[in-house]
Amino acid sequence: MTLRVVITNDDGIGAPGIHALARAAVERGMDVVVAAPLEEASGTSAAMSAIEQDGRVVVHEHPLPELDGTPAFAVGGSPGFIALIAVHGAFGPPPQVLLSGINRGANAGRAVLHSGTVGAAFTAAANGCPAMAVSLDVLSAGEATAASGGAAVAAAARVRDADRHWATAARVALDLLPRLPTGPVASVLNVNAPDLPFELLRGVRRGTLATFGQVQMTVAESGHGFVRTSLEEPGQAVQPGTDLALLAEGYASVTAIRAVTEATDIDLSGLDAS
Repeated sequence: MTLRVVITNDDGIGAPGIHALARAAVERGMDVVVAAPLEEASGTSAAMSAIEQDGRVVVHEHPLPELDGTPAFAVGGSPGFIALIAVHGAFGPPPQVLLSGINRGANAGRAVLHSGTVGAAFTAAANGCPAMAVSLDVLSAGEATAASGGAAVAAAARVRDADRHWATAARVALDLLPRLPTGPVASVLNVNAPDLPFELLRGVRRGTLATFGQVQMTVAESGHGFVRTSLEEPGQAVQPGTDLALLAEGYASVTAIRAVTEATDIDLSGLDAS
């Protein structure tokens, strides 16, 4: 039976990563539907936000280059919202798998909490659809710091997106599909690939979550009526075996992560109903 897949992201319908992932899935014979935000929605986690007109969520058909016949939609909503309506049949029969990505920049460490890419995967999994988040490590800490200086600086720090190795991340992700968690546990696979040709990839390894992301936000200045933030490198050594360490060593990293679960090791004794 042909695998039905919905592909979304948080970089927006025009991002090169989602095109590459969709193209790779179609080439493997999957039944693909693309549904992604109208505009970039990075950092939205699993937010449920949408743009409505006359009480209806805005959805436009958005054909993708080189993917004639593949349904694609630009949606006025956050990635998590798109994932939710997708598994409820908004774009045809509900998918058997949801893929989120390929994100421009690694989603690694505990910073995945804030990722719209990961948030979409969590939302799908929580609603019974196996899901995977996929990212390409294209944004170094130095580039991210430069990006905080403004659009001109950021543009100068970037390699053209067309030259990135999206196909490497797509191949790694699709090869991992048989390992997707199934059943009632709402876990997802979080996959990060280095920006390398596939033949230079050292392999795929299971990585633990680093205690921080590639960069951290800090308050650079605050005053009357304003706050200015900036990005900075964590200033800590990367722990061996973590997702960030594996990326730095030229490996793709895969981590099984779980969204909201109860903490049973906190003392709440005496609060049970008698």
